[in-house]
Amino acid sequence: MASEAEEGVRLQKVLAAAGVASRRVCEQLIVDGKVVVNGKRVTELGTRINPEVDRVSVSGTPIQLDVSRVYLLLNKPVGVVSSMADENGRPDLSQFVVGYDRVFNVGRLDAETSGLIIMTNDGELAHKLAHPKFGVTKTYVAKVEGSVDANIIHKLLSGFELEDGFIKADKANLIQVGQFESLIEIVLHSGRNRIVRRMFEHLGHPVLGLVRKQFGPIHLGPLPLGRVRELSKIEVGSLLKAAEGKASAPRRPQTSKSRGR
Repeated sequence: MASEAEEGVRLQKVLAAAGVASRRVCEQLIVDGKVVVNGKRVTELGTRINPEVDRVSVSGTPIQLDVSRVYLLLNKPVGVVSSMADENGRPDLSQFVVGYDRVFNVGRLDAETSGLIIMTNDGELAHKLAHPKFGVTKTYVAKVEGSVDANIIHKLLSGFELEDGFIKADKANLIQVGQFESLIEIVLHSGRNRIVRRMFEHLGHPVLGLVRKQFGPIHLGPLPLGRVRELSKIEVGSLLKAAEGKASAPRRPQTSKSRGR
């Protein structure tokens, strides 16, 4: 007799194990035509799949079937380097993920920048989120020196040359303008080193403070500095979709399962 692994696992059982809903609700989702397997809509309750190979989405949202995958959101404080182990002994990210096995950071924030860092053990997704060719954007709020006017915003959006090549913002807008300092929101998909700071330095408005508040569809929201929380199933699905170049509308974060270190 063939084993379950050889025959595959019932689709509703896989969906329930992945945390989509109860098995009964998952059965209804299948009957209602809400489930797609490898690009084909499935409505038969007897359908079996291989969770290690097959790709499944529910109502257009990809589902991570590998329950060993971990997805975390950290609000990184200033003074912490974006490394799991710093050779110079500086505070690093490992202190925030004690108890999580082999997670690592997706991209980097310099030590002077605070805000949203995604941490995971999903190497494929991490690569797509971090690589600029996949177009996943990051949103920052920069406090810069001086009074910024519309001309600076125009330059950010039209682009200019830096020492390592041409750069321009995907979006930029003024939040607040003062005589001595201004607040600007800037959106980029570039992952170049210290790129936001270098852009404003080039324009004559050095950065005084910088926070990353959004990564793709994931918002930092009210998560306190130094706290970490697990991403919800919906948030993970939105990240998977963003990594495929099909970003969904940003969702506000849930505040459950946050932890401090």
